[in-house]
Amino acid sequence: MPSVAALADSALRRVAGLTPFPQPPVIRLRYPVVMMHGFGMLAALRWRQGHLHAEAMHLRAHGVVAYAPNVAPYNTITVRAEMWARLLDVVFEETGAERLNLIAHSMGGLDARHLIAHHGYGARVASLTTISTPHRGSAAADVVLEGPEVLRAPAASVVDWIAATALEGSTSDVIQALRELRPSYVTGTFNPATPDDPAVRYASYAGHAGRGTGLPMNPGLRVLNALIYARQGPNDGMVAAESAPWGDFRGTLDADHAEQVGMRFLRGNPFRSNAFYLGLARDLQAEGF
Repeated sequence: MPSVAALADSALRRVAGLTPFPQPPVIRLRYPVVMMHGFGMLAALRWRQGHLHAEAMHLRAHGVVAYAPNVAPYNTITVRAEMWARLLDVVFEETGAERLNLIAHSMGGLDARHLIAHHGYGARVASLTTISTPHRGSAAADVVLEGPEVLRAPAASVVDWIAATALEGSTSDVIQALRELRPSYVTGTFNPATPDDPAVRYASYAGHAGRGTGLPMNPGLRVLNALIYARQGPNDGMVAAESAPWGDFRGTLDADHAEQVGMRFLRGNPFRSNAFYLGLARDLQAEGF
């Protein structure tokens, strides 16, 4: 049985004890990380500073040189890719790096593939990891575009105004952006015109929750979750799990589309975005990136 002194020492250490290295362990990567966000503004409100800002700052706390810039939330792949190119050039200039690791969520993965294939960034990107990217399109785009024109047009005008105002120097074209996210466009036009670059390592993750999974679903995504499920099966509320694999497929996350970028509305799901992206950084380290 421990002595009274030993118990006192243990209690004091729990309350006020110090450890030799309280700082998180450093993850040393060969190349900086740029986190590329997807379609929409829900997760990019000003107080968040962007979809993946908090996750990038968490990586920085572990020694990873990480950036999470913002581009037009509702615009075409071509327009967004051009914006990404300008932002990546800033990262190259600031860090002096020869190449970058791209981690892209949702539509950001299509932007990244376009950037690599059509903007000469194949030699400047070491790896691309996509999370819930609609590499075969999303039925969510079909659902919205099949809605009544009398409702769709006014709503699109409001969305475009808000999006263009939210980011200085930005434009918005939500209807055309949605057209480019339809399964018919991605599989029939985008993919054939956007070949992978052999110099880049491609990896991917899917996500699922709600219908057909037994996992909780963000209330704001439940309607889309059900509609996508009827057309494409299990999904995360925006992108079907079957649409997301590209390159080296590394698994399906037990998280809805919002949870994947740190927006948690329900308790009970153990998924944590900071831990997930930290794990991606450790994978990059292990692979020599």
